[in-house]
Amino acid sequence: MIKPGLLMISSGFVASRHNYRGMCQELADRLGESGYRIITSSRAGRVIRPFDMLYTVWRYRNRYNVVLVDVFSGWAFLWAEAVCRLLDRLGKSCILVLRGGNLPAFAARHPARVRKLLNLADRITTPSSYLQDQLKPYSQHIELIPNALDLQTYPFTLRDKPVPRLIWLRALHRVYNPALAIQVTAALRDEFPAIHLTLVGPDKRDGSREELLRLIDDLGITARVELPGGVPKHEVPTWLNRGDIFLNTTTIDNTPVSVLEAQACGLCVVSTDVGGIPYLLEDERDSLLVPSGDPIALQTAIRRILTEPGLAATLSQNAHRKVKNLDWPVVLPQWETLIDEVATARK
Repeated sequence: MIKPGLLMISSGFVASRHNYRGMCQELADRLGESGYRIITSSRAGRVIRPFDMLYTVWRYRNRYNVVLVDVFSGWAFLWAEAVCRLLDRLGKSCILVLRGGNLPAFAARHPARVRKLLNLADRITTPSSYLQDQLKPYSQHIELIPNALDLQTYPFTLRDKPVPRLIWLRALHRVYNPALAIQVTAALRDEFPAIHLTLVGPDKRDGSREELLRLIDDLGITARVELPGGVPKHEVPTWLNRGDIFLNTTTIDNTPVSVLEAQACGLCVVSTDVGGIPYLLEDERDSLLVPSGDPIALQTAIRRILTEPGLAATLSQNAHRKVKNLDWPVVLPQWETLIDEVATARK
């Protein structure tokens, strides 16, 4: 059976060109290996990017049957709107993939626009049960296909005797609040003299990295903090396995792949309870959840993992069990079924 041509539109492809492989690139590669003819739009720059998306839709209109469009909030929503209007004029089949953790707030401010965009799609999917739930007022037909991992590349180690080595893995940007991880490390240094924090992630150039360096210096913990910058996707498991406790300090979130990667490796996850996190993690079972921006609660959670008998092993084991359903051999067939159904329906 000849697989349909597939156009994939996402700002994530731009990130993939800058030492970070987004889930859209992972999905494109997997679908390509399955025989789909993949076309992507990946020009960088806020001004150039939307024009490249529209140009790609028009230029290759005779080479694809189905289009996957990632949907975020803000400017990226405008790009998705423009792309979907053009696809509608061309009579092309469209699958919307809702990814932006701030989409519920955006939809509350622009309900008519969000509802209109969702109505243009042949099918709608999301990797987040949070978005599926929160966006029900705008569409009752949002399907859940989770983000996937290649689990064989994430070696699991049971954290039954954790040491105070903390790992943080996101882009260096204020929305992810890396400063909180540094403040907590400093606060716990007397209680746990061996404490060490590794902040892995690319510099998003909002001034966060410079502020972090100043904060580290001011708190006198230069020897306890490492900032290796962004790392290639294949090196992520190695960096994760340098620690026993994974910190997710973000102020806005959806379904972060970094948290799933940490769970696959067996790290004990401590995360803020914002956005889609409570839909993804279960407090006291596979993680410990704390309020956003609360250093005392974060310190308490880390202390519990390091001192409370049996807690670390429980969190580590339950986290690993949970992600087994996210392996690519389980998730990829769900995408193939969806794409093939949409392609067949338009024939």
